[in-house]
Amino acid sequence: MTVDPAAAPLEVDPLLDDPETRIIVCCGSGGVGKTTTAAALGVRAAERGRKVVVLTIDPARRLAQSMGIDSLDNTPRQVKGIEGPGELHAMMLDMKRTFDEIVEAHADQERARAILENPFYQSLSAGFAGTQEYMAMEKLGQLRAREEWDLIVVDTPPSRSALDFLDAPKRLGSFLDGKFIRLLMAPAKMGGRAGMKFLNVGMSMMTGTLGKLLGGQFLRDVQTFVAAMDTMFGGFRTRADATYRLLQAPGTAFLVVAAPERDALREAAYFVERLAAEEMPLAGLVLNRVHGSGAARLSAERARAAAENLEEGRIVDQGHGKNGVREAASPAGSSPDSPDPGPGQLPHQDTESQTPEQPSVNQLTAGLLRLHAERMQVLKREQRTRDRFTALHPEVPVTEVAALPGDVHDLAGLRAIGDRLAGGSPATGAA
Repeated sequence: MTVDPAAAPLEVDPLLDDPETRIIVCCGSGGVGKTTTAAALGVRAAERGRKVVVLTIDPARRLAQSMGIDSLDNTPRQVKGIEGPGELHAMMLDMKRTFDEIVEAHADQERARAILENPFYQSLSAGFAGTQEYMAMEKLGQLRAREEWDLIVVDTPPSRSALDFLDAPKRLGSFLDGKFIRLLMAPAKMGGRAGMKFLNVGMSMMTGTLGKLLGGQFLRDVQTFVAAMDTMFGGFRTRADATYRLLQAPGTAFLVVAAPERDALREAAYFVERLAAEEMPLAGLVLNRVHGSGAARLSAERARAAAENLEEGRIVDQGHGKNGVREAASPAGSSPDSPDPGPGQLPHQDTESQTPEQPSVNQLTAGLLRLHAERMQVLKREQRTRDRFTALHPEVPVTEVAALPGDVHDLAGLRAIGDRLAGGSPATGAA
């Protein structure tokens, strides 16, 4: 499958080489290759002279191993083996550790300890819906503020929906600003006997209802957490807003990654529309794992017809036969009275020496032709799916990455992905 000439090609190398590009965000639905794409972009940018850090959310060890690192954690680690003037660092988001760092940085020692030891905080920081996406944006803000790298490549979390990355900070902010939290904060804000009176009267009603569902100890843990976090809630909202503005800034570029499948491209279309609505800079679409064929001129229909002819012991007539198909010619030296060859059997074969388990050359060739027919159907389906996307969004530049025969296990594999992202150009092509 080839890029539609009507769609503008996505030029990856100029994007990586531009010193004004400071953040690249790889986004898309789960399972489309965002992590590998982000890592390949990081390797290519570093080998073209940039000082890069890749922030990945993928817990799989294969990415660390492909970069020659034993393991990734919340601290950027330099990747060895980069063949170029730049540097590459990589890290994997530790959601809970990032949350802990925020608490430790914005609360005194005693209050920080009370928060970190609180059971409700431990649950919130480890698995509350949207926390991972929020902490990814927090970590992005921290990395950008350090000014240590001139390019940050972000692999967004493997969410069910690509939009979760943009929505999560608002959802977490809404939770922290919600009525339930404000109600729990009220006794601590009122203080003294008035607070205790409110707690005894107001909380008794809530405890009577929610306590049966959640348990009284849970509610007390939540209230203790809220009282300790009171002064920090505004900071969460402020930092989330600041990172959101950073994503809208000219130095940021979004790359939407998708597979040539209907659901993935539908998700990509939603994300493209959302980025436009939020006025966020979209660089283009990476269409990943695209299938191809070295014999694309042979259609699926012709391949199936040829397979049927071979299986029936016939060959396609290339000359002037009236029926379009003729019997295979008798080999030299054979008698005109020799019996006709059976289906799937060459005329000169010794049928006595061929075991039933041994497929004939004709059968093998027919099987390959049928595999080719199936591949051509896949290519046709992928092209239709892609054409629907480009018809809806002709303004979005597109680059295609051919499917590899296996997984990426090392820097050489990431370089190969980078070459495909850039249309086959080697990374050393930078000035």
